[in-house]
Amino acid sequence: MSMERHASSTSPSPEDNAMFLDILHEAPLFGHRKSRSIFGSVVYFIVLAGYAILAAGAPWIFHPIQKFIPPLLCSCDVILLAVTGIFQQYFVIQVQKIRLQGYYSFSQKLKHIVRLPFAITAYGTAAMLLVMVWKPQIGILSISTLLRIIMFIEAICAGSFMSAYISYVHQYNSLNSQPDVLNSLYSPLQPSSSLEGLRYHDGGRLSDQQMALLQYQRENLHFLSEEILRLQECLSKYERSNDGSTPQVDLAHLLAARDQELRTLSAEMNQLQSELSLARSLIAERESEVQRVRNTNNQYVEENERLRAILGEWSTRAAKLERALEVEQMSNLELQKKISTYRNQRVSYESNEPGGA
Repeated sequence: MSMERHASSTSPSPEDNAMFLDILHEAPLFGHRKSRSIFGSVVYFIVLAGYAILAAGAPWIFHPIQKFIPPLLCSCDVILLAVTGIFQQYFVIQVQKIRLQGYYSFSQKLKHIVRLPFAITAYGTAAMLLVMVWKPQIGILSISTLLRIIMFIEAICAGSFMSAYISYVHQYNSLNSQPDVLNSLYSPLQPSSSLEGLRYHDGGRLSDQQMALLQYQRENLHFLSEEILRLQECLSKYERSNDGSTPQVDLAHLLAARDQELRTLSAEMNQLQSELSLARSLIAERESEVQRVRNTNNQYVEENERLRAILGEWSTRAAKLERALEVEQMSNLELQKKISTYRNQRVSYESNEPGGA
């Protein structure tokens, strides 16, 4: 009896089992996870590439002002430091959003990566400051060469960390798993997670994960509150009456809306019909005008043909007249020749006549 009583007391009921179900698949925000944009990181990567190009080609870029190359390089480094600080704040905000989505491991990895470019740029600025201070004692390389080397190293190191950041963000965007911060909420009926060993060895990290879990649950509560309000609005909008039919107020509203839509459609149809009749009248007017233009064109063609016939006739007459003129000119030339011959004969005759006398 005691064994049976013990067995009956220790065997969990279905209700008890339901209390210890794992909640890993009950994360509302998982289906609404927003991807993080890599536009800012790509822009900063382009800035670093331009900075490296500037460091490599400074002697050619600033060739007309060789003596101002070290101050210009230091100024560019200070500008890069300010730009890196601005982008760091943007990257920190992106990492915080990833943390609020429940992906603690990604946020921990990115939290250290996003701060390294600013640190590298700050170290590079300090190194350039030391080079400018100790330039009288430096004889190995020129000051501009050392500054360019420091700038190139800055750009390569910061660019490598930006590449790692872009890779992690892309991996986060393509991730298809539950938030890892929920791993601490394992069920007593499931095997314990790795966080159980951290309770006595790494309390600081565990408290940090618990804080991330609380923030994630707060986001869940905010999301669920918005969903509840939206569902309540939908419920109040489409609430049924006691007899199961749609309320008269909503029905009258729907009928009025449909009536208004029908009136709008009929007005649009009437307007379209009037526009269609106007278009048809315009088309008929254009067709009559086209027919009138065609008739005028035919008249012009006939007149052109008549003028061409007249022109041909006048050309023929002109040709005949030219031939007659040529014949007349030839006859005039022969007559003139005869007249000149006659005159010559007469002169010779007159000259011979007195001598004979």
